[in-house]
Amino acid sequence: MTNNETETAGTSRTSGAASTTSNSKVEITEKVRVLCLHGYRQDADSFKNKLGSFRKFAGKYAEFVFITAPHVAAALEGSGEGSIDQQRSWWANKDDGTFKGTNRGGPAYGFQESLRIVEDAWKTLGPFQGLLGFSQGACFVGLICGLAKKKLTSIRPEFAVLSSGFISGSLVHMSAYEERITIPALHVYGLTDEIIPKEMSESLAAHFKNVEILEHNGGHYFPATAQQKQTYVNFFQDRLQEYLEHLELQQSSNASFIDSAEEDEGGVTDANDAEVAAVTAAAGSGMDDSD
Repeated sequence: MTNNETETAGTSRTSGAASTTSNSKVEITEKVRVLCLHGYRQDADSFKNKLGSFRKFAGKYAEFVFITAPHVAAALEGSGEGSIDQQRSWWANKDDGTFKGTNRGGPAYGFQESLRIVEDAWKTLGPFQGLLGFSQGACFVGLICGLAKKKLTSIRPEFAVLSSGFISGSLVHMSAYEERITIPALHVYGLTDEIIPKEMSESLAAHFKNVEILEHNGGHYFPATAQQKQTYVNFFQDRLQEYLEHLELQQSSNASFIDSAEEDEGGVTDANDAEVAAVTAAAGSGMDDSD
């Protein structure tokens, strides 16, 4: 089922269904590689397992690599003073060391450490072409895209997938949203999500120019049913097409550079040969005169 509606230039919306299929077929010789960031209190393994069906849909075109957020110490509510719980979180935005997506004006404890972890993974586990995130991970992906736009991180994503994403309410993150993001982005959210209401995900999507939106009728989860399959396939097929075209242009450019260098070297050699021949002839003529 396909139900696409163009809202603005470069933006399309799909209600739990497929987006327009690509006009050209992709010859599968490579895959794009995607670094994946889980949600609050998840880890790499749990997120990977939850995305099993999604990875099956998109796995022909993309390889997904999962990493885990560091522990953030959080005070356990109602369990007595000094009780601590070690939770997985990319950062905390409340003074008790916990995180809530709807919190506004709070801190961002641990964010710089997590950014360094993702930057290191991007460098050491890469190369990568894209980023994917769910919930807090999607918020993080949005922040990284904004920082990359301003050249404030070493990460340079070429596309992004953001599920149940939102704009960070932490004050230190506000500058990351000053410029709209131009890379292709697929934003996914549930119409009945009570943890991150769809309006919050729509606000994040508005910071991207080249946007595709996938709505589903469920809540706070990454949807991967047959209804969403074609949207994912089309998105990653397009990203792979762009990647292969980029590789082809790069190889062509390198070949042209080598050919040009060889021609220049050949021209210099010819000139040197001519100069040597001229000098040799002159020397020979001089010896004839002396005889």
